Amino acid sequence: MDKKGLIFIVGHKGVIADSLSKYFRGQGFTNVKVSHEMGLDTSIQVSVYEYFSKSRPAYVVLSSVKSGGIQANQDFPTDMSYQNMASDTNVIYSAWKFETKKLLYLASSCVYPKECKQPMTEDMILTGAMEPTSIAYSTAKCAGIKLAQAFKKQHKFNAISAVLATVYGEESEVDRNGHVIGSLIGKFQEAVKMGTASVQVWGSGNPRREFIHGEDMAAACHLLLEKYDEIDPINVGVGEDISIKDLALLIKEISGFKGSIDFDVTKPDGTMRKLLDSTKIKNLGWKAKVDLKVGISKILNKSV
Repeated sequence: MDKKGLIFIVGHKGVIADSLSKYFRGQGFTNVKVSHEMGLDTSIQVSVYEYFSKSRPAYVVLSSVKSGGIQANQDFPTDMSYQNMASDTNVIYSAWKFETKKLLYLASSCVYPKECKQPMTEDMILTGAMEPTSIAYSTAKCAGIKLAQAFKKQHKFNAISAVLATVYGEESEVDRNGHVIGSLIGKFQEAVKMGTASVQVWGSGNPRREFIHGEDMAAACHLLLEKYDEIDPINVGVGEDISIKDLALLIKEISGFKGSIDFDVTKPDGTMRKLLDSTKIKNLGWKAKVDLKVGISKILNKSV
């Protein structure tokens, strides 16, 4: 990759876009732009077209402009669907139109069926019904993968797709609408601050999730931009998962919370397991480096 070439990162303010910008700037790339830092609404076609026509990015990393956990997906299904699909359509078309060298589209493990053999391989996408609690978001991400593939097939545009495990890091949103690690950290921090006796966690605690730190995710994206050119999506995960119950216990330990954890079984669990088979990217020479406990400690230390 040309370190002077413009890298345009599309995404809302949060762990993915901010981890990517921090990483590439730290690697010596001198021209890195992020849509949310610019105030560019990529769901508006004319704005995206004008930006690409003037700036002509060499590389594009296209992540979500709206995402969140089960609560956010239930509260904002229109945003999850429309904003992401509109952004994907506008950005992928403009990147092709104005001759971007390479586009990397980022999807999440929710693109896999709810009932899926574990670990999940790339050929299992769209082979079964999806998890209902995230259907608006997951269908938008599937559409993005298919659009990138269509441009590659018909126009020979160098667009690739990666399916990420759940990304977390110091930029994670620590509130009720965030993904599970950020949401739990926010709950335990608030409980410690207020001296409450218990923390409530949605669901049974039995579902298992795979988490990847933002630093590892960004390094994987760099590798893919340099070495991966296939039309098929590629998984990016650490190769192991943890139950929500054990995750809550881990965050409880690190945060210093002394009370109890109450699992609200009246709330949905979501998909029971989403472990990615990341053999393909590991064969390219990538490996996750940040341990989950270390990564969670970094978030807690930053947000104290």
